[in-house]
Amino acid sequence: MELEAQWWTGQLAADIHQALRYKELKLPSYKGQSPQLHLRRYFADLIAIVSNRFRLCPAARHLAVYLLDLFMDRYDISIQQLHVVALSCLLLASKFEEKEDSVPKLEQLNSLGCMTNMNLVLTKQNLLHMELLLLETFQWNLCLPTAAHFIDYYLSIAVHETDLHDGWPMVCLEKTKLYMAKYADYFLEVSLQDHTFLNYAPSLVATACVASSRIILRLSPTWPTRLHHLTAYSWDFLVPCIERLLM
Repeated sequence: MELEAQWWTGQLAADIHQALRYKELKLPSYKGQSPQLHLRRYFADLIAIVSNRFRLCPAARHLAVYLLDLFMDRYDISIQQLHVVALSCLLLASKFEEKEDSVPKLEQLNSLGCMTNMNLVLTKQNLLHMELLLLETFQWNLCLPTAAHFIDYYLSIAVHETDLHDGWPMVCLEKTKLYMAKYADYFLEVSLQDHTFLNYAPSLVATACVASSRIILRLSPTWPTRLHHLTAYSWDFLVPCIERLLM
């Protein structure tokens, strides 16, 4: 997303958040009509595993899965070719979201177990061809907000010293913040595993991840006014997404 590191702590945070909310209104439509939809979970997990191996940021991982979802929605792709598509999505997303030295190299991708098991070898030419096809499909626009792009901004005020834990004042604010971040990251990954979360706006999914984490941590009030104001989502509006995450 070409954003400055830790943008959510800077003076322009509110403006950047507003720009992301505007961009999510213009996201491509997703119909969930891929003939390979039953394989979608496997390839989303594959992207997550590979991105963890190369220590890519959550924004790159989520953008890669989103690109895969949109591409699968438009084309009938063989299982073998889906491996190439998935890795190309991850490569493209990492080039967009990461610094150059963090982007996986061709030989590193070819050494992955999924590639050797499928007897697949990526070449520079077929990777460039696939990247070009992806870029043309998305009209050269990779500025596509995902839940991962919103989560840190919402986490910045997700826990406050006035919150109660099990009805009592918090013993350790910093420890609770760490647990909040851990649970929010978990729910963020849960949202990657089911394509039905694409029915919700990315900002809503990120907000629901924070709300679900507050439920798990037994913080009250469950949805404080400060979070309602920052996210612009009321509790009633979040409930369907929260229930799906908690399932």
